[in-house]
Amino acid sequence: MQKRKLGNRGPEVSGLGYGAMGLSSNYGPAADREDAITLLRAAVERGVTLFDTAQVYGPFTNEEVVGEALTTVRDQVVIATKFGFDFDASGARTGRLDSRPETIRRTIEGSLKRLHVETIDLLYQHRVDAHVPIEDVAGTVRELIAQGKVGYFGLSEASARTFRRAHAVQPLAAVQSEYSLWTRDPERNDVLATCEELGIGFVPFSPLGAGFLTGKIDPTTKFDPSDFRNFSPRFAEDARAANMALVDLLKRVAAAKGATPAQIALAWLLAQKPWNVPIPGTTKLHRLEENLGAVNVELTSDDLREIEAAASKIPVQGERLPEAVLKLSDG
Repeated sequence: MQKRKLGNRGPEVSGLGYGAMGLSSNYGPAADREDAITLLRAAVERGVTLFDTAQVYGPFTNEEVVGEALTTVRDQVVIATKFGFDFDASGARTGRLDSRPETIRRTIEGSLKRLHVETIDLLYQHRVDAHVPIEDVAGTVRELIAQGKVGYFGLSEASARTFRRAHAVQPLAAVQSEYSLWTRDPERNDVLATCEELGIGFVPFSPLGAGFLTGKIDPTTKFDPSDFRNFSPRFAEDARAANMALVDLLKRVAAAKGATPAQIALAWLLAQKPWNVPIPGTTKLHRLEENLGAVNVELTSDDLREIEAAASKIPVQGERLPEAVLKLSDG
């Protein structure tokens, strides 16, 4: 597995990380706990060193599974988690954001326990809280770093202007946003350009378009009733039909390279910037192995120009997430 450094100040990690969200939430019923632990350990055995979780996944159960799975290989991995959502007394998500300094300090104690670690390697603010100045958030994380409870600071779904302000208080190791061949906002909203300017690593989540870019989903595919894709405009039946043109492009390139569409989608991301570290997730070992095979797919400059020219003629249909979720992003 190739290695990449998250920006100028961040840790060195595997070129592809692992996004653990789908083990516990958003894509239907949670995976069997023992199966999830086995899969996470299989990822380590295959060279993955960056694992991404969050308090809100489950909630909380995803951190527990990741913590249990990785406790025996703690010195080999970089564990990232996130704070910033509000929970009621029962532990249920309220739908609000809460990044008040006292909440950050309190909730990361729970993360430390669930992850079985003394230091959270990379701590992200999950979504920017408009009611708390980002300087106060960054200052709080700076204190936690000084205390040895956090290694590095990151932001998720933050605008360039916001993470520039945060970076001035506590340098960021990474910014995380959705990025793939069908979600290219970071190229257009100065996020990638600002990361490059400031020497910040970039972690694309949903690099396979929530599974669509694998070629395993078509307009007739049915999802579990609890799967968020049932409510995502981009997964509406008519949008899926229109967006199949992008999958067809990936299939053509994959056939020429002896690869799969998923591998081409990931290889394309890896080729964009040397400090991009995508975090595809899966619940299946064979999909994990398929994803990791992307690091061995070489896309030449001619390949990249061909993909760019073809993709530019395919207007992606539908918003990437439901409106209520998009409202939580820092515009």
